[in-house]
Amino acid sequence: MRYDAEPAYVLHARPWRETSLLVDVLTRAHGRLGLLARGVRGPRRQAQFAALQPLQHVRLAAVQRGELANLVSVEALDASPLLPGHAALAAFYVNELVLRLAPRQDPHPELYERYGQLRAQLHDVAQLAWNLRRFERDLLQALGFGFELDVDGDGIAIDPAARYRLDAEHGPRRVLGERLGESRARYATGSALLALGEDRRPGPADLDSLRGAMRDVLSQHLGARGLKSWELAGELGRLSRGADQAPGSVS
Repeated sequence: MRYDAEPAYVLHARPWRETSLLVDVLTRAHGRLGLLARGVRGPRRQAQFAALQPLQHVRLAAVQRGELANLVSVEALDASPLLPGHAALAAFYVNELVLRLAPRQDPHPELYERYGQLRAQLHDVAQLAWNLRRFERDLLQALGFGFELDVDGDGIAIDPAARYRLDAEHGPRRVLGERLGESRARYATGSALLALGEDRRPGPADLDSLRGAMRDVLSQHLGARGLKSWELAGELGRLSRGADQAPGSVS
């Protein structure tokens, strides 16, 4: 199969042998693709090497004969965003999440569009946490893992005053007060779920409650092996404990 003038976002690139790269991209028409980019680390192909860095928006041509497609050509469509620390970590997290959950050669045009929207929003640190929660919601929906946010798994209307855990198979499950205990951070408030379902940013406490709940449901899809970005965020959090944390932490 041949891909011509295919727009894509670069998710990940790593060295292969002396002069080549193994690259994962997200395309509009073909979903996630694995590419072998031969010779791009050489001095004469610096433009192609630069175009294959994570977050870059590119147009590419490639030929698929096996598991990996051989890259024929690539050009950058714009400049990759320059991001401050927490936003850069969020970008790493989003790329890793798509890389782990989106299967290869399974088209999801809505995910491609949504990724592009988030990429443009990453610089807005004040909205980072909210934009990440929205992307997590939309990623699950695009991949067929989504669930209703106005009713629980039994079809009962979400109670704004209650707490809920998110189950990958059944959606929101109400948690009784006496069971909250030390696991409270894993449970979303009902008002937060309703706001997320309506695409309406909740207050700070409700927004913060979504982080642990969404991480919990994502973990169920990821399996035993978590994300490196979670480990990195946790380590940075331990190093800066007691200091103010910028909104949007992925830990």
